[in-house]
Amino acid sequence: MGSMFALLQASGATDTATNAAGAVANATDAVANAAAAAPEAISAAESAAAAEAAKAAAGQAHTSLWDMVMDATIVSKIVLAILVLCAIYALSLLFEKVLVMRATKSKIANFMSAFKKAKTPDEAATLVAKQPDSTIKKMFSAGWAEVQKTRDMGLYNMKTGDHTLARIQTAMDLEQNKGVEDLGSNMTFLASIGANAPFIGLFGTVFGIMNSFIGIANSQTTSLAVVAPGIAEALLATAAGLLAAIPAVLIYNFSSKSIGQVGGYMDDFKAEFLSLLSRDMDSKN
Repeated sequence: MGSMFALLQASGATDTATNAAGAVANATDAVANAAAAAPEAISAAESAAAAEAAKAAAGQAHTSLWDMVMDATIVSKIVLAILVLCAIYALSLLFEKVLVMRATKSKIANFMSAFKKAKTPDEAATLVAKQPDSTIKKMFSAGWAEVQKTRDMGLYNMKTGDHTLARIQTAMDLEQNKGVEDLGSNMTFLASIGANAPFIGLFGTVFGIMNSFIGIANSQTTSLAVVAPGIAEALLATAAGLLAAIPAVLIYNFSSKSIGQVGGYMDDFKAEFLSLLSRDMDSKN
């Protein structure tokens, strides 16, 4: 009986040991499963973060130029406003200069066509009187007024011809200078825009880059998302500076060339008128 009881105790101890070993094995499997699941959890977190970053990048990719302007700093907005106004004004001057130069050249051509039909100064005065008001007509009127004064003084002859022609030329030069000055209005402003607009844009560029470095310092990161806004402002200011400067320079060059041509036409007319007067004075002696 005692032996039987001992055998039963031994068997119970064996079962207990077996159960304990099974529990240890189960715990080991649980730890292994948890360890295997941890990388999957980390990968899922990384995927979620990547998805958020991609979403943010997609939102930035659809940012319009207007949104970029509205999000710019106050300094950048002031720079952009100045440059845009300069560009608009320069383009408006282009239309003005084109129309004024075409009208002036047309009036000069019609005036010269009528003037060249005259064989005497008096005949020329009659023919050009019908022409519309213009600088070249004012030149003729100023010279003709000096001719009349010279005639009234009895000095309209070959002996005093050099002095008479010099006075007539001076009177015509004064009117010519006034006309050329009127044609050259706003030229200084165009030159100023062409010379200074790139530097104004450069100021905006420097300010935008400065903001980019400040953003890097504050965020302690060199991520493109931090640097991009300031760089975008910088590039926008540079583009605006060129947008204002290039048309201004082109318009200035066009106007300068046209004014030079008109001035040459006026010089030619003045030479022909003085030659006509010289021949007329010689014929009266």
